Formats: sequence, C-alpha cells, structure tokens
Amino acid sequence: MMLWKETAPGVWKASIGDVAEEQQQGLTPLKCIGASPQVEAMEKLPHAALPLELASIVIHESAGRRIVSVPLQQAEKLYGMGLQFMRMNQRGRTRYLRVNSDPKQDTGETHAPVPFYISDSGYGLLVDSSRIITIHAGSTLRQEDTAAIAVRDRNTDKAWQATLTASRIEIVLPAEGADVYVFAGPAPADVVRRYNLFCGGGILPPKWGLGFWHRVPKMFHATEALDEALAFRHRDFPCDCIGLEPGWHSKSYPVTNEWSEERFPDPAQFVSAMQEEGFRVNLWEHPYISPDSRIYLQLKALSGSHTVWGGIAPDYSLPDARALYMQQHQQEHVDIGIAGYKLDECDGSELTNHSWMFPAHATFPSGMDGEQMRQLYGLMFQKMTADLYRNTGLRTYGLVRASNAAASSMPYVLYSDLYDHKQFIRAISNASFCGLLWTPEVRKAQNAEDWVRRMQSVCFSPMAMLNAWGDGTKPWSYPEVEPIVRHYIKLRMRLLPYFYTAFALYREEGTPPFRAMPLVMTAAEITQAEAHSQQAQTVGEILNTSDAAYGKRTIREWDDQYMIGDSLLAAPMVAGESEREVLLPSGIWYGFETGERYTGGQVIRVKPGLERIPLFVREGEIIPLMAERSHMPKCGERVQLELVHFGPVPGTGRLYDDDGETFDYEKGEAIWCNLAVTQQAEGAWCGEISAAARQTELYMYDDIRWRFAQVHI
Repeated sequence: MMLWKETAPGVWKASIGDVAEEQQQGLTPLKCIGASPQVEAMEKLPHAALPLELASIVIHESAGRRIVSVPLQQAEKLYGMGLQFMRMNQRGRTRYLRVNSDPKQDTGETHAPVPFYISDSGYGLLVDSSRIITIHAGSTLRQEDTAAIAVRDRNTDKAWQATLTASRIEIVLPAEGADVYVFAGPAPADVVRRYNLFCGGGILPPKWGLGFWHRVPKMFHATEALDEALAFRHRDFPCDCIGLEPGWHSKSYPVTNEWSEERFPDPAQFVSAMQEEGFRVNLWEHPYISPDSRIYLQLKALSGSHTVWGGIAPDYSLPDARALYMQQHQQEHVDIGIAGYKLDECDGSELTNHSWMFPAHATFPSGMDGEQMRQLYGLMFQKMTADLYRNTGLRTYGLVRASNAAASSMPYVLYSDLYDHKQFIRAISNASFCGLLWTPEVRKAQNAEDWVRRMQSVCFSPMAMLNAWGDGTKPWSYPEVEPIVRHYIKLRMRLLPYFYTAFALYREEGTPPFRAMPLVMTAAEITQAEAHSQQAQTVGEILNTSDAAYGKRTIREWDDQYMIGDSLLAAPMVAGESEREVLLPSGIWYGFETGERYTGGQVIRVKPGLERIPLFVREGEIIPLMAERSHMPKCGERVQLELVHFGPVPGTGRLYDDDGETFDYEKGEAIWCNLAVTQQAEGAWCGEISAAARQTELYMYDDIRWRFAQVHI
C-alpha cells in the first residue's frame, strides 16, 4: 500500500522505501531547486477528482526492486518524460531516463530526462529522485493481464503487434525508494500548470533575453567580437545578446573561468563598449576546473574522485564549493556587467568514439555517487547561477545542456549539439509538458532554403539564437535570402510585448508560453478535426515512430506545430517542404501575415512559399506589438505600442509590463492590463485598456495606437 497525503492543492505525495521524511537526506531535483509551491495560484486552478483512484497505484517487489504500478486505460496517451526528440506520445515505450548529451536512439535518454508524465485522462505523476528512473509506459504486460485474444502469429496475422496493449504503467524505483507525487487535472493543461506552480512557477526572463542572440566563433578576440556585434547594427539586423564561446578563457577544456589576457586584455572595458551599443554579453563555460584556475586548489578537496579532460568535477551540492564558484563569478564576471552564462557539457556522453564524463561509480565528498551527480549537475549549475544574479537584484537568461525535474523556475533554455530540424521542432512541443524551455538554435545550413526555414523556426521559440561558434555564419550568410531572415528577426523584436505577456502567464499561472497541441485540444477534438478535413485520407499516414521496423503506422501526433501564448499558432516548415498540413483548433483563424481566412476545427493544407512561416492568429484576438528597434529598450526607456485586433468580431486580451530587468515585480511593481475591443452601434470600433494593478502607467510603452478589424499585420 502507498500512503498518500495531499501536500498542495491537487497534489498528493507518497514516500516509498527508505525515504520517509524523517529519514530522507539525499539531494533530489525538488530539493536542489528548493522553490516553494505557489499555493495561492494553485488554488485558482479548476478543481476535479483524479481520473484514477490513488489506491489503484500499487507497489510490486521484484528482484530486490520496488515497482510502482499504475493502471492504464485502453486508449490512454502519455506525454512528457523530459526533452524527448523522437516522439510525443510515449505510450508503449520504455523510457530509460538518464542524462545524455547524445540522445540518438529512442531509449528515453536525453539532455533533460524528467521522470514526470502526463496522461490525457487528466493526471500527472512525478518521481523525485537523483537516480536514473525507468518508466515502462505501457510497454510491459504481466501474465495475469495478458488476454489470449491478443496473442497473434506474426507470420500469418497482419494484425500482429510488437507491443501489445498493456493495462498498467510500471515505474522502476531506485533501491532506496523515492517520493512520488500525483497531480490532478482535470485537463492535461491543468496538470502541467499545477506541476509548474508546484515547482515554483515559470520563469520570467528579462526583456532583453527575448530579443535576438548571436554567438561569435571560438577563439575570437575582444576587437573581433565587438566588430561582429557592430555588423548587426550596420546591416540593420536587431540583436540584443552576444555570446562568447571557448577562447575567452585563459584555458578551456578544462576551464579556468578566468579571462584570457591575450584575447581580452581589458574585460571590463570590452563589456562596457558592448553595453554602449545595446548588447549584453553571455559567457560559455563548463563544470570541469583546470589546474591553472586560481580556485583549483581550494576546490580540489571538494571535488569528485574522477576528472574530466584532466579537470576536477566539483561537488556543487556542498555550500563551500558553491561559495567559491559564486565568489569567483561575481568578481570576474557579474561585477563588470556579464549578463549570463551558457552552461555547456554538464551532461556526458558514452559514444564509442567520443566518450567522456566521470563514471557512475565516482564518489563525491557529499556522499553522492557519479550517477546522482550526473543526473543533477545541470540543475545545480542552473540554481547556482540563478542565485548569483538574484543576489545582485538583476534577472538573467541563458543556455544549459542538461536539466531535470523542477526546473520551470530556472532562467535557462536547453539546446543540443544534435542538429535534426524536425526533431528540434518536436522538442519545442515536448518541452512544454515538463517545465522546460528549448531553442532550435541555428548553426549552419545545407542551402539557402534550409537557412530560412531554420531561422523562421528559431524566431518563434523561447530563445532566438544563431550560434556561429564553429562555422562563423551570420544572418546574412546567404545574401539571396537576407531580406527574409531580417524580416523575421525584426518581427520577433516587434512581438516582444506578446512574448513577454506569455512568459508572465507562465510565471503566475504555470501556463507554458509555448505549448504542444495536446495541451490545447482534447483527443476527441483532434480526431473530429481530422475527420472533417478534406485531406483526412492523409492523416495517419505520416510516420514518426520506430514501429516502421514492423511495418506499423501510427496516428499523426501533430508534434510539428504548437501554440505561442493563447492567440498564435506556429507550424514551421523544413527544407524540402513546399506545403504542409496544419491542425487548427475550432473557431476562425487568419494567416498572421497573409490575412487568409480559415475555418478551424479541421486540418488545412497551406503552401506559403519560402518567404513565409505558417503562422495563424485566432479571430477576435488582440496582439500587442512594439515599434521596430535594433535592440530591446533599456530600463525606463519608452517605445510606441500598437494593439492589433484581428477580425470583424469583438475581442479581449491581456498585456503585462514591468521594468524588464529586476525582481521588483515580486513586490507588486508590475501591471496587468485588460484589453477589450467592442463595436459601437454606428459600426465604429472602440478599444479600451483597463489596468488590473495599482500602477496606472505602463513601464515601457507610450503612444498607444489601435488597429481594428485587421486580418494580417
């Protein structure tokens, strides 16, 4: 029996094994982040009974292991389990949730293997552990549950299946046990909101973090980095953040985290010059400390038994190790104006020709072993650097290559050295199930078409970034499509008020700013939309599972499109595609840039041409846009705001604003505005802004202009 206790509104907890609260000592993802559940916001979520009885979740003992067994309905779909690249619905799969920098096989290993899944029946389950968790998501069938009718002859029966329909989920716990949490719905989107709020709420980035980013090639000097940044201004390309890659250090692989005197003789002057031109500076680093670092000897006794690239791996679960790291970074970086970090290679790889990382049997002074440290290293780095900036009173935004559960409140976006464009698009959707953010960063391209399609995708993601560290590419690297790329980077900038409001809802309500279609439409609504489509015969013929090995086809998952906020739907395209299908929720929709009108609740086919990404806006919505700029406004600087109302029907919307840089919004120094458009008796349209906060004036916007009954921007 599992003893359940409601630990927050709509969240139940059971401690299994040797982890009862009075005994539990080890670090877990929830403990690592240490965020307080946003109880007041959770109480505002819809109340609903769980779709399964807690008593139906049972423990099996098997070969010295504890197995959590959860009932599974015949057609139930399972989502989440971290940053999964290969598929969206994990039903029928075994997920081995280990941190891995090279997730090239569909095993469940990935940069951010979160042991949290969401059922489309309306609940979620989290295992809070620093260990590798294996989830058999309906991929195992016990003898007593196997029906004779399901047993078929593969040689003679075309209905034979590799994975039979199972009636239970089986979760393998570590030997010491773990805390298990169940989250109520009623809808999958409510489950995700509840999970994010339980983990502290979503992150609200600084405004500049939502601008365009460019990472310069490795081994650049200060003058080269500044010249490359200024080229954005000269060529009329917006840019807010310049990232320095390996080479700014005095030593890399392993790192010193100290400036190279040869390439950056005056770091403070360099950062100041960049700031004068409107650029923030982000620094690449990884965890493994070089013997040449000034803090090496102090950290050596606080580090693990094994080295990586000859560098020590500090035990950052120890307060003394964290204090040394944070003191160095404060003095060397933050005090001179560095805006944040790219936390690379905190994941590890076992590729036969490129294997690196401390082993699972490594030991650390805290008592953690290599398996636990590897699972939590990315979280530790996020937490340390987030605390570093919080102590200064300024927000940060950065990149990380490994994460785990409870990360929704961390100001970091995941990325990967893998480069499959379709998988990158799918990851935007899948990240939304588990409190993660993902960027399909652009590095290189096969041709101009591939370049444009990748640029369009990244401009409609949580971080719009070109990473030129290895290839030296620029937004203008393909002159024949330079106007298209410039257009979308500028559109990204103009949409800052809309993106920022979506992230504010993430923080306050737990709603992901980018969300997969199962968080927007029910399974019944998707099935109905497919049935009403003129292209219905093609739906289900698109293969995105490995079942092809057995000749099986599965229902299309619509994992190549997603909602941005409540009003915009993006359906990116990849090189080689001249047209595509788009699943539209019910209602009337318009092409955001074309004005073409579509009836929702069906699948449509679009052929936009290379110069357009399929982007749709719901009728009646009000989209806030700011005036075009080369970079985000500084704190206190004001810009024009344009409120665009779509379609010939009344509408409502919301707009959020604060100073965009500090944490004063946590003290109430922020404003929510309700937007409304109505039509008067004589037919004229009227727009109204009503402040839902004490402050009566917006922080960044003035000269507010309305555009009514538009069908495109």
